[in-house]
Formats: sequence, C-alpha cells, structure tokens
Amino acid sequence: MPDSAPRPDSSADILARIDTSTPHSARFWNYFVGGKDNYEKDRELGDHIKEIFPGLVDVARLSRHFLGRAVRHLAGEQGIRQFLDIGTGLPTADNTHEVAQRTAPECRIVYVDNDPLVLAHARALLTSTPEGETAYIDADLHDPEAILRTAATTLDLSKPVALMILNTLGHVADYGQARDLVGRLMAGLPAGSYLIVSDSTATSEGMIAASDAYNKSGAIPYYVRGVEEIGGFFDGLELVEPGVVPVTRWRPESADDPMPVDAYGAVARKP
Repeated sequence: MPDSAPRPDSSADILARIDTSTPHSARFWNYFVGGKDNYEKDRELGDHIKEIFPGLVDVARLSRHFLGRAVRHLAGEQGIRQFLDIGTGLPTADNTHEVAQRTAPECRIVYVDNDPLVLAHARALLTSTPEGETAYIDADLHDPEAILRTAATTLDLSKPVALMILNTLGHVADYGQARDLVGRLMAGLPAGSYLIVSDSTATSEGMIAASDAYNKSGAIPYYVRGVEEIGGFFDGLELVEPGVVPVTRWRPESADDPMPVDAYGAVARKP
C-alpha cells in the first residue's frame, strides 16, 4: 500500500490514481451493499464471489448494521463525542458521522482512507451538523503516528475517542503487524477511549473459498482470520458485553435470534 505522505488532491490527480483494470476492495464492498460507485471488474468479481459464497453479501450488509449499533451505543450510552474511522470505504447510507450526529449533533468525526475513489467522494463524507465537524485524511493504516498527528487538527486527543477499524485489518497480511498497528493507534488515545473492530473470519469453508478467489483476482489481498485472532486485537482493553461475537449478535435490536455470519466484531474500552 502507498505511504502516507501528502498527495496532490486536484480532480485530475485523483482520477489518474484510479485503476479500473483490477478490482478494489472499497468498490467491491460498495457493489455488495448495493452502491453504484464501482466498475466492471468489481462487479465481475462480486458476481463470481456470489456464486462461490452468497453469504458474503450478508456479511457486507450486516457488518454495516454493526457499525450503526456500535456508534449509537458509544454516542448515546457512553457519551463519546469523537470518532476516528480508519478504512472508511465509499460513502453509503448511515455513514459514521450521520449515525453519531443523529444521536449527539456535536460529535466530531475524522475519516481515514487511501483509496483515490474514496478521496474523490470525500465531499459526501465532509457534511456535518453545525455543532459538530467531519474531516477526511488521505493516509495509510501502516503509519499510525501520521494518522494521529493529522487527526489531532480536528479531534482533541486528550479526550476519549472511538477508534473504528472495520473490515480493514484483513488487508494486513501479517497478524503480528496488524496487532502492532492497532496497539500504536490506541497508545495515542487517552483512557476512556474505545476500539471497534470487525472483520470477516475463517469460520466456514465458503468464506475461506471466497477469500481465496478474491485474493487471486489482482485486488489487494484480504486475509480472513480465526475468531481468537480477532479477539487478540482487544488485548489489554475491557470488552463491552457481549464480547467478541458474530457482528449480527453484538447487541441486536430485534428480539429474534439473529443469523450468524462469518464476520466477528467487538467494542472495548481503554482503561
């Protein structure tokens, strides 16, 4: 992945960075959640994956619902007013700032991504209530200190922040490195901050086959992990009930027993 050095942001420069010849994770995911910001290669791969493992469509859709429930919980019940959303992806319904600011209009949100198509759509993410603020950082997960340094121009890092890394850590091939990146980000946030993580998991043969097909497509690989590895991202933190569970079973809003999916997530507090 490219480094986090500042990049030119003219429309021509942004468009020149968009490669439509191979699938891309943000556009692929956008196709799965019913968006229109994708290209032929993304749709071809999406249709191929649907044949292998139709359940990935549910993972994409229901992971988005997990985001909403987690943000509502933190903004509504825990009083969190700052969110750092890394691996933002393409804007769709109920983006982080929309969910948070519906609960508390004064919330401040910083989005982080390094995909040029996401950058081209950043204006859609930069809307805000008058009381709050949103900002976008074109940066790489592999440089946590640069992310925190730039985020500090919008967020007050002396006060609790909810760090969100959803469906993104699977792009870091080495598990130890992925844990190190999460640890460095959390180290820059004060006590009382929260970590929200979710990722697809190697919990069915279908998901493993879908991941293998995706990784052979030419897109930046995404590695599904075991549930215990997802749990490892929260070491040293205080898990919020019900802990590390399928994203559908994290504080569901329906009384019906929610369907399990091959994606696990959790929310935890920094003591």
